[in-house]
Amino acid sequence: MNQAVIDEAPDAVFAALADPTRRRVLRLVAERGPASATLLERDLPVTRQAIVKHLAVLNRAGLVSAKRTGQEVRYALVPGSLEEVSDWIAQIGSRWDERLARLRQVVLDQKPAAHDG
Repeated sequence: MNQAVIDEAPDAVFAALADPTRRRVLRLVAERGPASATLLERDLPVTRQAIVKHLAVLNRAGLVSAKRTGQEVRYALVPGSLEEVSDWIAQIGSRWDERLARLRQVVLDQKPAAHDG
């Protein structure tokens, strides 16, 4: 793959989503709406402190936002970063579709070699 294409990727989002626990945390926040680490801990096989660290990574990647209410911090999904990644992936997919269509056309345009019999 071209290095320029790799550099265009939303690296922080991909890095954040590379971890299966973070993906699960993000999924839970997306399904439930704003949630605290304490609420998320009930459904995850990790400590509250680990969840807080995962949420911090998701926050830095722009995937969740944090809002403090008293002593509780609730995290909410920020869909913009996911949409950006989705658009980037669709763009890459479209380029490959175009390349494959051109390749297909080249193959179809070639005439079969005559066979001497």
